[in-house]
Amino acid sequence: MCAIAAGRRGRRVLVLDHADRAGAKILISGGGRCNFTNLQCAPDRFISGNPHFCKSALSRYTARDFLALVEKHRIPWHEKTLGQLFCDGSARAIVAMLLAECEAANVVVRLNTQVRDVSKSDRFHVRTDQSDIAAESVVLATGGLSIPKMGATGLSHDLARRFGLRLTDIRPGLVPLTFGGEDLSRTEFLSGVSQTVVVGIGKRRFREAMLFTHRGLSGPAILQISSYWQAGQGIVLDLLPDQDGDFLRQRKRERPKAGLRGILSDAMPQRMADVFLPPALARGTLSDAPDRALLDLAAGLKAWTVTPAGTEGYAKAEVTLGGVDTADLSSRTLQANAVPGLFVIGEAVDVTGWLGGYNFQWAWASGWCAGEAA
Repeated sequence: MCAIAAGRRGRRVLVLDHADRAGAKILISGGGRCNFTNLQCAPDRFISGNPHFCKSALSRYTARDFLALVEKHRIPWHEKTLGQLFCDGSARAIVAMLLAECEAANVVVRLNTQVRDVSKSDRFHVRTDQSDIAAESVVLATGGLSIPKMGATGLSHDLARRFGLRLTDIRPGLVPLTFGGEDLSRTEFLSGVSQTVVVGIGKRRFREAMLFTHRGLSGPAILQISSYWQAGQGIVLDLLPDQDGDFLRQRKRERPKAGLRGILSDAMPQRMADVFLPPALARGTLSDAPDRALLDLAAGLKAWTVTPAGTEGYAKAEVTLGGVDTADLSSRTLQANAVPGLFVIGEAVDVTGWLGGYNFQWAWASGWCAGEAA
């Protein structure tokens, strides 16, 4: 995206990529259909040490701007839920679109190229495994540490440090959470079971699907809250967001002869009901259960509090939280304040979006802004 914007201005642009094909992460995104942006994109859906930093770029290159590019290339798309836009077909269409725009802007894309060193005197000097390159501007656009099997490295972070830029704390984001001990032994039987939940930490809440795994929890709701989770912190899950706290007593009045196991299985998968139903209430009918016990059970289901042992790490994380400190960059151009000609964009910056196309939109917007300035 940065190369396209710069190339359109008549700049001579070279894209260096160590992978053997362009846009490898784009190709696997959205289940292969690429959740390429989100119509509800707003600054409050991004996590950063400076929550105002992303505002300039996001306002100057919007989701509608990228959608216009998609429609220019006649790529069929659809809106899924919560503003998420996907290709009707393959994510390959987005990569082809970007490469076609690069070609139209006379951008050179060089794959299978390892960057060995970057230095600066009067100009930048980039040493690769194939040749040395001189340039007026260098843009660090290599993403973060997430999904190392796709070739992710810390190159941007390393080069940023070399030029004196500071980094914030870095950790996996949008990542499954893991359990240990009693929590794991209680829930590993539920691997593969999903349920719509509301999950929260403090005042932050997400209502989406949750998935039990053989190691803990995943699914969109968990990936979202994981970006706000800190080690040792508990998360609170409303396992029955469509029921109120008195629903079991109401069912008792309506269907006193019904079994509690059957009532719960109407609201959640049977395997979940079996795990969360106390043995003392599993037998008999609703009329046999004291009101206090029913209220306590409903309260526990609507506020299941659990402390994850950790996360699945960068191998399963969709993004990297943290990155180059925004205090060292211009919010308008993404240029390093102390190193003229050096730019840092996308996931390498301390700006991380929610699940649902937000991180792609930050990539497009930050790339466009840097490309307009480089």
